Amino acid sequence: MITILIIVAGIIVTFLLAYAIVNFVPRKLHWIISIFLIAIAAFLVYKINFEIQKPINFNKEKKVRYAKVIEQLKMLRDAEVAHKKVTGTYTSDAEGLIQFIDTAKFALTQTRNVPQTINVGGGITKEIEIRVVDTIGYEDVKAQFAGKDYKNMLEIPGTTEKFKIEVGEVEKIAGLKAPVFEIKVDKGLILEGMDINLVKQEKEAIGGEEIRGEFLRVGSLGEVSEDGNWPPFYDKGDKKNKE
Repeated sequence: MITILIIVAGIIVTFLLAYAIVNFVPRKLHWIISIFLIAIAAFLVYKINFEIQKPINFNKEKKVRYAKVIEQLKMLRDAEVAHKKVTGTYTSDAEGLIQFIDTAKFALTQTRNVPQTINVGGGITKEIEIRVVDTIGYEDVKAQFAGKDYKNMLEIPGTTEKFKIEVGEVEKIAGLKAPVFEIKVDKGLILEGMDINLVKQEKEAIGGEEIRGEFLRVGSLGEVSEDGNWPPFYDKGDKKNKE
């Protein structure tokens, strides 16, 4: 819209100047006007190009900023998943989560079927197999975070703020509740210092290749989910690393 207004304004100004030159300016001064018009034309070209490039540059920069925040959110999600695997629940203690990674261990298990004879009544017995889970060792949780800067995973990149973790419960089926967690950060904080109007548009995004809504988020307090709300292309690096 701004670009269109600049173009329209430029056409109107050019027309008015041309009319004024032809009707009111002496011929000997036309060269001065010409230089002035060339300067105006150069300025308009610059402004139009600037307005065209502004959203392009904004999109490039926002993706760089988002990618850094998403990497932290993924790390926090992995930590929460590990915490649930070991303790049975998520935690809102962000600093304690770092200590958990440093000290906790996963139990390594092995499942086997054990034959057992049961009495079904009337002196009749039946051979069945029951499943037994044995603990065969332990693995440091920290091993899953090798090469990752998990000590600083609470820092929101590009800001002085820290992530806040919320936990709760949702009812999956009647009478059965499941633990949930959510970590989110306002897009406005991530994009601070960028064009205000473009940031406002970004916070109104409805999905597709964009991140829906006002927040960058992982997990949910409204449903059982450990997913993030970002589009799949932010996860391409993860797939390459697994390969």
